[in-house]
Amino acid sequence: MADAPLKKVMVVGGGTAGWMCASFLAQSVGSAVQIELVESDDIGIVGVGEATIPPINNFNRALGIDEDDFVRATQATFKLGIEFRNWGALGDRYVHGFGTMGHQTGVVDFHHFWMKMFLAGKVGRLDEYSINLLACEKNKFMRATDKYPNSPLKDIGHAFHFDAGLYARFLRAYAENLGVRRVEGKITSVQQHPETGFVTSVTLESGAVHEAELFIDCSGFRGLLIEQTLETGFEDWSHWLPCDRAMAVPCESVSPLTPYTRSTAHRAGWQWRIPLQHRIGNGHVYCSEYISDDEAAATLLSNLDGRKLADPRPLRFKAGRRKQTWNKNVVALGLAGGFMEPLESTSIHLIQKGISRLVSFFPNSGFAQADIDEFNRQCALEYEQIRDFIVLHYKATTRDDSPFWDYCRNMPIPETLQRKIDVFRANGRIYRDGNELFAEVSWFQVMFGQGIVPGGYHGLVDTKPEELVVRMLEDVRRVMAGVVDQMPTHEAFIARTCKAPDIAM
Repeated sequence: MADAPLKKVMVVGGGTAGWMCASFLAQSVGSAVQIELVESDDIGIVGVGEATIPPINNFNRALGIDEDDFVRATQATFKLGIEFRNWGALGDRYVHGFGTMGHQTGVVDFHHFWMKMFLAGKVGRLDEYSINLLACEKNKFMRATDKYPNSPLKDIGHAFHFDAGLYARFLRAYAENLGVRRVEGKITSVQQHPETGFVTSVTLESGAVHEAELFIDCSGFRGLLIEQTLETGFEDWSHWLPCDRAMAVPCESVSPLTPYTRSTAHRAGWQWRIPLQHRIGNGHVYCSEYISDDEAAATLLSNLDGRKLADPRPLRFKAGRRKQTWNKNVVALGLAGGFMEPLESTSIHLIQKGISRLVSFFPNSGFAQADIDEFNRQCALEYEQIRDFIVLHYKATTRDDSPFWDYCRNMPIPETLQRKIDVFRANGRIYRDGNELFAEVSWFQVMFGQGIVPGGYHGLVDTKPEELVVRMLEDVRRVMAGVVDQMPTHEAFIARTCKAPDIAM
């Protein structure tokens, strides 16, 4: 006989991860499976994951969420990329922009044509050849549109900055409307099957016992089910990503309203700046081996653009992932599954991918081990590919102004990353491994932006007459400049389409 279908799923923990999971599962399985979410108002959430990347649009569309409603409800702004300051060297600046670079040129990526002219000293700044990069520079924004044939407007890629607490509240209303049952309470014990070790139920402080067949652990760093109960184990990556603490603080908004996240490298870490409609989110990610908590807080507070709205809130973490994301009948999402510092805004994306992968592998009561193993293999690969991209930012630097940067510059790195750097350094080639998150244009912007300059370029570039390449690049530059000049400012676009109600701070 076939294994019976599941009847009940329990999500342990709320916050962004919990309510994203509950919402997507409810949308996917309908009323066939009961979904229950247990959370306690007494347990705080990290709530600093306020910047996203473009795939968040797929998640919201899958839920049928209207973008303007979402932006208003979460005090969101739009994001075209991330500005990096002082990473490759003190005084350096570059933007990792979403979307495309230049235009389609056939089998050879656009950046190879640009690179030929750059090495010959015959081309302008990279920013002039991307609509996202140029719009960031001028604080412009509009959504992509295919209304104008052959226009770069169709290539705009955007994500969001939003208040994670408001996003969780927004999704809670969505999920409860689809029948998700929220249970308030603190879990005091977890029960397991005496033979299989599967989790069977949780007991709340009130004494109430709640059973389920599949458990989704969204309990944050502590990993109540995946680690405290099942002792799954943790793969530590702190030798590649040594930052282990953060201070977070909001400050007042200032003008202009920038359509990008900012990451500024300091002497023992880096500072994020995330502009929302009602405030700016700020944080200092740092390595406690090289700077004290008091010094880190002072650095953060001395680099705010507006008046602080609270005292700095400390966070502690370790970079890495659980050795198994899915163990027995427990699947870990969000911080319960692993932690990658928010340098490239991947935290919410990893939640999103974990949820969609779970739906793809949604089990029946048999919990086939082959499915669980493949799920874990895919999760591990995705974490490792994102890890390599983040490690690149630390490794590709000439900074020698502090012991922290000396360590990062000289540290051994994963072989998978070293191979990518070596291939790029030779002739500017970038190869995307399977369905890895970051595309060739992202790797190019970060490697080149942090000072890795290839010795050459794709051989087929020289089959085109140089005057043709020069004309093509000039046409791209001219069209990009003209289009961006016509775009509204980020602030004006929001005011016209999706201004959020004022919140008293």
